[in-house]
Amino acid sequence: MEQRVLGRTGRPVSVVGLGTWQLGADWGVVLEDDALAVLDAAADAGVTFFDTADVYGDGRSEQLIGRFLKSRQGEGLTVATKLGRRLPQLPENYTLANFREWTDRSRRNLGVERLDLVQLHCPPTAVYSSDEVFDALDTLVEEGRTAAYGVSVETCAEALTAIARPGVASVQIILNPFRLKPLDEVLPAAEKAGVGIIARVPLASGLLSGKYTKSTLFGADDHRTYNRDGSAFDQGETFSGVDFATGVEAAEEFARLAPPGATSAQTALRWIVQQPGVTTVIPGARNPEQARANAETAALPPLSPQTLTAVQDLYDRRLRAQVHSRW
Repeated sequence: MEQRVLGRTGRPVSVVGLGTWQLGADWGVVLEDDALAVLDAAADAGVTFFDTADVYGDGRSEQLIGRFLKSRQGEGLTVATKLGRRLPQLPENYTLANFREWTDRSRRNLGVERLDLVQLHCPPTAVYSSDEVFDALDTLVEEGRTAAYGVSVETCAEALTAIARPGVASVQIILNPFRLKPLDEVLPAAEKAGVGIIARVPLASGLLSGKYTKSTLFGADDHRTYNRDGSAFDQGETFSGVDFATGVEAAEEFARLAPPGATSAQTALRWIVQQPGVTTVIPGARNPEQARANAETAALPPLSPQTLTAVQDLYDRRLRAQVHSRW
């Protein structure tokens, strides 16, 4: 699989990675053996980048990855985790003492001496302007708790503020054919600064798989049920903030853009992969078949200029007004 350097980390990572929120919680039940099978299938297919967080299942996702890493030593795998959401989202909780506690917990969960990359986990906007916060992150690097740090953001403005910080190695942001706003300023700024871009929510919480109808129901423990209005966390994390019914209609149209031999989901991932400035995309997977299908995206030919234009047109007609008004 193609490898790209992840910004200021200097580490090569697979252009298609694996997001592991679903292995922890909030996407329905995933059994341990099934979760480990997903991780193995992804690695066997060439994935070398795995993204997690300390609050995914209260550490369950990290612990599963830790078990997985023990069996894959020496394979050049990179694991990114996140911190900051173990306490109420107040700027005053983003302290060096808390960072040390949280990174030590993540190191234990993952079974590593030093984290490859730790990211601020969508903190309050004020945190991005705090010199003390970034001094604390620098200290984590100096102390050997992490090799590098980045940020996971909700808005383009937050991303641009973070990119201007000299120690920020990477920015994780929602990017998919239903969320094009980062293309305008964020990706060019990151590329110019040498900051890696990790594209998350690449399938708009499954909408871009083209498998859902307006009558599709999700489990009570699935954020696609309980967070559609943003009552649990940022609404953009669920269906990219697009109204479900509108998203289903747009997904049906998007599916018709898939080239021969590619699924709708693969087409969405391929679109992300070929955006200038993107380092890696992190789709989730609930079974090995999904993990392998996602990884196969890296071998697909680039989408045609006509398809790229059609994606832009679909966004402009159906989604731009809704998405831009919220973010």
